[in-house]
Amino acid sequence: MAPAGFASDAMDRPHFIGIGGAGMSGIAKILAMRGSRVAGSDSKDSPTVEALRELGVTVHIGHAAGHLAADATSVVVSSAIRADNAELVAAAERGVPVIHRSDALAGLMDGARPIAVAGTHGKTTTTSMLAVSLTALGLDPSYAIGGDLDAPGSNAHHGGGEIFVAEADESDRSFHKYAPEVAIILNVELDHHANYASMEEIHESFQTFVERIRPGGTLVISADHPGARELTGRVTGREGLRVLTYGEHPDADVHVLGITQHGLTSQVTVALADALGGGELTFTVSVPGRHYALNAVAALTAGAALGVPARQLAPALGSYTGVKRRLQLKGVAAGVQVIDSYAHHPTEISADLEAIRGGAGDGRVLVVFQPHLFSRTRELGAEMGEALALADASVVLDIYPAREDPVPGITSALVIDAAARHGADVAAEHDRTAIPGLIAGMAKPGDLVLTMGAGDVTDLGPEILARLRSVESAES
Repeated sequence: MAPAGFASDAMDRPHFIGIGGAGMSGIAKILAMRGSRVAGSDSKDSPTVEALRELGVTVHIGHAAGHLAADATSVVVSSAIRADNAELVAAAERGVPVIHRSDALAGLMDGARPIAVAGTHGKTTTTSMLAVSLTALGLDPSYAIGGDLDAPGSNAHHGGGEIFVAEADESDRSFHKYAPEVAIILNVELDHHANYASMEEIHESFQTFVERIRPGGTLVISADHPGARELTGRVTGREGLRVLTYGEHPDADVHVLGITQHGLTSQVTVALADALGGGELTFTVSVPGRHYALNAVAALTAGAALGVPARQLAPALGSYTGVKRRLQLKGVAAGVQVIDSYAHHPTEISADLEAIRGGAGDGRVLVVFQPHLFSRTRELGAEMGEALALADASVVLDIYPAREDPVPGITSALVIDAAARHGADVAAEHDRTAIPGLIAGMAKPGDLVLTMGAGDVTDLGPEILARLRSVESAES
């Protein structure tokens, strides 16, 4: 595989395997906007694929050696692409350079002032908050995000400004390829069990990421999260590195004095360190939940570290209204709100359920949960079940395998049994086609329904809404 220092002409006519993925499509979009002749393939058609085609990108559906053009200058892959992929095999046979997605993204950031956003949870939201707020201030940043802001293809942009905001993925250590001027670390927890065997390995990986920050650059890191505080202790004192902490802990450089939820928005008050202008500042976050408010404070701190005045950036953060799949309202039918959540780690599940609980009023919170990956369910299934106990009722689907093969004995029963032990009203449903009717029969006016998980559970939201509408019509 080509190293990070690949020749720039390798990106003249790149071919992306799995081009419809969130990370891959963003890089492809930026390259197309920069004038590259981009092509690629994906397993299925999608709105993201169509958005790429509108930019002039050639996209093949399905994977075949013939899809790799004779004049392709490189093949771009993610860690999810298997070694026996027909196009990857063809590239090897023809001597076409193979470049990892992270190397391609690192190349796009050359010459810019990058902000790289890392952490076990919250990366997409925080990256999006920065992209939206910096754009609102007229700074026209480039950005690459792991989710769409408000339309397919809005996960990336080639801007005319000097700032480049990127989501930095720790799952396969690919964030070691980046050299940011400002790095954000939101939290540090054990996840991605196929690649990390212990918390010590996680800390070592994040420490390597911090060592990649440019001389004179800044680390913005949570003062509240235990794993982040451990990491701060390991890296503080490194020559040429400024460390700025944020959070509710009293020693934070950007100290959160209060978070007040108003329905599905929050008001946040912070005390700024003298280095960032000093004084108190109150601003609105237009999405619910304490964790999203803290993500906004991280974004505020990072922007200020790069020289954007905090008192200008704070009100601009209010223009962020969400990312697809991050507590995204899919619609309302029969008095029932249907909301989609990408949460798949126990911490994320708990945070989103607590956030929704604050906006549910007297209504119930009903969850359709799909565990993601056999490896994650094996290690964290009990904690997932415990988190689901925060809902009024849950229906749990079979595990979404993604890139993994089944593991004997690892099923969604691990989640269901744990939820039941913690007093949850929980049931299994192996037939996902039964979900719309099941939920329509359970939900009452005023309830909130969450489709939750990182797999294809998101597709059930519109189907649930359609069934609710048909029930409503039949009763009227």
